[in-house]
Amino acid sequence: MRVLGINCFSHDTAACLLEDGRLVALAEEERFNRERHTTRFPDQAIGFCLSLAGIGIDEVDVVAFAHRPGLDLARGVADALVRRAPKRLAVQAYVDANLLRKEATFRARWRYRGRIQHVGHHDAHAASAFFPSPFERAAVLTLDRGGDFLSTTLQVGTESRLQRLAQVRNPDSLGEVYSALTWYLGFEPNADEGKTMGLAPYGTDKLAGELSDLVRRTPDGLFRVNLAWFAYHREGGWLSRQFLERYGPPREPKSAIGEHHQDLAFAVQDLLEETALHLARVLRERSRLPDLCLAGGVALNSVMNSRLLGQAGFERIFIQPAASDAGNALGAALWVWHQRLGHPLGQAMRHAFHGAGWNEAEQAEALAGQGLEVRRVADPAAEAARLLAEGAIVGWFQGRAEVGPRALGARSILADPRRSETKDLVNARVKRREGFRPFAPSVLDEHGPEFFAGYHPNPFMLLVQPVRADRRALIPAVTHVDGTARLQSVTPTENPLYHRLISRFAAHTGVPVLLNTSFNLRGEPIVHRPAEAVADFLRSDIDALFLGNLLATKS
Repeated sequence: MRVLGINCFSHDTAACLLEDGRLVALAEEERFNRERHTTRFPDQAIGFCLSLAGIGIDEVDVVAFAHRPGLDLARGVADALVRRAPKRLAVQAYVDANLLRKEATFRARWRYRGRIQHVGHHDAHAASAFFPSPFERAAVLTLDRGGDFLSTTLQVGTESRLQRLAQVRNPDSLGEVYSALTWYLGFEPNADEGKTMGLAPYGTDKLAGELSDLVRRTPDGLFRVNLAWFAYHREGGWLSRQFLERYGPPREPKSAIGEHHQDLAFAVQDLLEETALHLARVLRERSRLPDLCLAGGVALNSVMNSRLLGQAGFERIFIQPAASDAGNALGAALWVWHQRLGHPLGQAMRHAFHGAGWNEAEQAEALAGQGLEVRRVADPAAEAARLLAEGAIVGWFQGRAEVGPRALGARSILADPRRSETKDLVNARVKRREGFRPFAPSVLDEHGPEFFAGYHPNPFMLLVQPVRADRRALIPAVTHVDGTARLQSVTPTENPLYHRLISRFAAHTGVPVLLNTSFNLRGEPIVHRPAEAVADFLRSDIDALFLGNLLATKS
């Protein structure tokens, strides 16, 4: 039985294909159309999933859409009256009509005559978190800006069933609060929240106390947003006049970042963590389960995730790599397979390589005629390790692509973490982004405890952990200003080629860690086709490019 999951009713549109419950393909439309966080219908992602499986749309048994038309309206009436936001209902009525038109267009364009199943936004998030996890039972927390007029749910997963314990309705939303401050700091909301997280450690707690008034934790274990500080619920911008009068005008994009901005970033990050801890502790108490699954766009905040693991009373945590709305394509398909059809749990998701791959002929075609020196190497891992140990910056394009926003050793830019100047060099001359933004270390899993305090395996780069004090001088390029790092643990089972590369680098240097960042330049999605990798190579100071077994260098 085949289930095609589609997220097409928000940003980060995507498609997923299951065959008898097994994940065949998962892809984000932005990789194909090159529009970051795209809202366009994922036709190309759908085509990729079907092509990889070698089937036509007529061989799909169920299409699962990650949205339930009309649900937002039903839940939103009372909130609109209480919060004086009648525009939200008009907007949602338009949105629901548009969604139904999209569904009709899909049927016509793809000539699909089969079953369609609608899955709630947060149901899809919860399914994407629990069903691919290694747990038979777990607490499930979804945190998002909003969907189905909900921002937050507390759930319990038991084998093939999810049960909701509590929920928080919009406009009370941690995601909206964090996005509003991201906008104030001069970054792009709903896209650059990671910049706010990266800026936070440069600030102090000077404003943390007063910003705690933005969100009020309630005795029932939930929260309410103090909407006097905001405007997002009135469709009139992000922050209210009260906020702007208190804290001044928002920062202009690309202007200087001052202490005031750093302190605000610190404060909103602290607010997010403390409120999420409040929710997670209540969920731990109510569920009485030791394992936690997270999903929703807020679950990409790796600093928050680490505090939940360390301080909420849970023993283990699972966050799948496409935790944002893109993962709802996976969640909708899994919800139908398990929750609707009752099938038992299958194999846990242990890697993220569910995207597109390219053969050597296609890679060679992308390199031809570019004025590059190209040669085939028998052992790309060994060759790349040697170049990295000599100080080169390497583009690494191997196998099937990762899903989600983190490069995990398939579409990566790599460098030597031992050189303190490497961080500034890669930020300025390769990624062309803000200098405060950190880079991730990829570490051999078997050596993780030697470099990171309280080490917890983290294959999807969604936890931040302290770098051991005696190791920080060894890997300064991947140690953040607060002594932490958003690490990726690498195993020989799930990514053998990347594991071999880091092992060979360790043989040269004694350090089983590499600097890893996503293979893209500023403002772009991660590269998808070999031609895009070649273009970024030519337009940046990357020294060497590996496309499979092909090594390209500049004359």
